[in-house]
Amino acid sequence: MHALVLTGPGRSEVQEVPDPEPGPDDVVVDVARVGICGTDAELFSGEMEYLRQGHTTYPLTPGHEWCGTITAVGADVEDSWIGRRVTGDTMLGCGACQRCLGGGHHVCEHRSEIGIRGSYPGALAERLRVPARALLALPDDVDDTAGAMVEPGGNALRAVRAAAVTSGERLLVVGTGAIGLLVAQLAGADGVEVHLAGVAGPGLEFARGCGLGDTSTLDDLPDVPFDAVIDASNAVKVPARAVHLVEPGRRVVFIGLSAEPSLVDSREIALKDVTAVGILGASAGLPGTISAYASGAVDPRPLVAAVVGLDQAHDALSGWRPDDATSAPKIHVDPRIQEMT
Repeated sequence: MHALVLTGPGRSEVQEVPDPEPGPDDVVVDVARVGICGTDAELFSGEMEYLRQGHTTYPLTPGHEWCGTITAVGADVEDSWIGRRVTGDTMLGCGACQRCLGGGHHVCEHRSEIGIRGSYPGALAERLRVPARALLALPDDVDDTAGAMVEPGGNALRAVRAAAVTSGERLLVVGTGAIGLLVAQLAGADGVEVHLAGVAGPGLEFARGCGLGDTSTLDDLPDVPFDAVIDASNAVKVPARAVHLVEPGRRVVFIGLSAEPSLVDSREIALKDVTAVGILGASAGLPGTISAYASGAVDPRPLVAAVVGLDQAHDALSGWRPDDATSAPKIHVDPRIQEMT
């Protein structure tokens, strides 16, 4: 099969690699759609922290926002899975440690992360091997575009839940990328009043056109109280600003990552009685995201700017966008599109 292989910082090629064979507890999925996210771009550029920490290394095949159809199952997996449309959890814990047994498989010290670290190559390929325990079936109401948006939606839903805001309360979302916009959609569907803040430019203009709430730069925020703040940006100074902006006794949620360490004054956290919550992974949010998409309460599809083939994934990871792309934040890859030269 064909797969995109990252061979070093800024280097990749589409290679012919062996077809994946399912282990006893695995399935093989024909990949229909893959989303490119910031983690993939950092793996491509060499800036990903896991590379410096030794958790992952080149060569590797990225891609963890995916959906597809199961075409083969391992010996210990029910045949009824064959032919089903699915997506899956990225975080694969060892299943035996205290964290996994306590429901924290996404922070298992020995976890694999599909397309990021460990023994499961990613979905920027024609086929993908996945443990059956990680699968989630997709209903017909969730098409391939939405199916490949379940993983980022799960992250966003976890962030919304962590913010602990209710209908009629005011939420500030900083960052107008895919996660920030999904946070705004999910929170808005629950009746939360959303304000989106971002950097002046196409991203903020796109967010404004989505009709998800009021929008502005951080410098032009309205003088109103925010019952929670979710930082979905990659700006190093936003975490401290978020703590300053949130109402006393409420929550700040950190899901965005900056390239360098952020400084937050713990005195302000303590004196305002603020709860700070970090979000890693979509695991607990995946089922709820599928339900939100299937019901029509949230439609992630307008957030996809374009769909390209596997041979264009290198350019997409470099920041290229096709001429017919919208200003939406997400690029998808369909490995079935063959334009190999």
